[in-house]
Amino acid sequence: MTDLLLLPGDGIGPEVIAEVRKVARVLTPDLQIAERLFGGSSYDEHGVPLTEEALAAAKAAKAVLMGAVGGPKWANAPRDKRPEAGLLALRAGMEVFANLRPALCFNALADASSLKREVVEGLDFMIVRELTGGIYFGSPRFIEDVPTGGKRAVDTQVYTTAEIERVARVAFELARGRRNKVTSAEKSNVMDSGLLWRQVVTDLHARDYADVELEHILADNAAMQIVKNPKQFDVMVTDNLFGDILSDISAQLTGSLGMLPSAALGEAGKPGLYEPIHGSAPDIAGQGIANPLAAILSFEMALRWSLDQAEAADKLYAAVIKALDSGARTRDLGGALTTAQMGDAVIAAL
Repeated sequence: MTDLLLLPGDGIGPEVIAEVRKVARVLTPDLQIAERLFGGSSYDEHGVPLTEEALAAAKAAKAVLMGAVGGPKWANAPRDKRPEAGLLALRAGMEVFANLRPALCFNALADASSLKREVVEGLDFMIVRELTGGIYFGSPRFIEDVPTGGKRAVDTQVYTTAEIERVARVAFELARGRRNKVTSAEKSNVMDSGLLWRQVVTDLHARDYADVELEHILADNAAMQIVKNPKQFDVMVTDNLFGDILSDISAQLTGSLGMLPSAALGEAGKPGLYEPIHGSAPDIAGQGIANPLAAILSFEMALRWSLDQAEAADKLYAAVIKALDSGARTRDLGGALTTAQMGDAVIAAL
């Protein structure tokens, strides 16, 4: 059985995933690793961004680690054949519904943030984003002509009690192992789906998690508070759309999108999907200057959450900190190391 399936994807994806392979060979040499085309590279080769065989391989593995997908090369491809459609199909096919997006500021990089050091130093909170529901998957969705001229576009926000409850449960369980606080973000003041979200989270808290502190916040206020005082948060749970936005806001606080990993989890016993939160960065693809640490830290999350190798995960996390403390920096962090040299710095720290 494959332990880890790699989906390098497009742009800088293959470059950063290559560094994960290097680290894995040193840290976990017995790990069974396989690889498949995904995203635009799969579209070029097979005519679809995600083949049925690649999806089957993903569902059969213990964990899946992808690089990044997309780029201007595929901008004119049919919407259902674009690389991003493959990513949505992968998430849906793997039934991963809880996206864990840590916002971490390593002390060595506190001055790289756009915010003051005292605001971000020691920052450590987790956004739990619902991943397979909401407006990205709701129907009807269409663009149509209107009799008075022009067009009308419709997207539908849909959530059920079960979808909200299962992702909220992940957030409460995570909080119990952290600082025991959950913040639920929605727009219950203007959206019925937000009102249902607040009601379901409140009921679940009273029924099963009364020992965890719960606060509710409107999503627009959450965006402001993340910039104003991000260390007030421990675990924030929110829907697909708001989670997409709020997690990118929180990521930028840490100094570089090239530093942050993510995990997408489903029911117990099913494989998790892990990926750096940065995009395919076509402007620097092929130059060997991309920061591989987000991909390496995504591997750390896979070791911890899906591969039952917490000790190896601890070693890898400590090695990343040691490499940064020693001054290892890629260009996005103000340094001059290449992608491969940063991977080598982590291996040296191991």
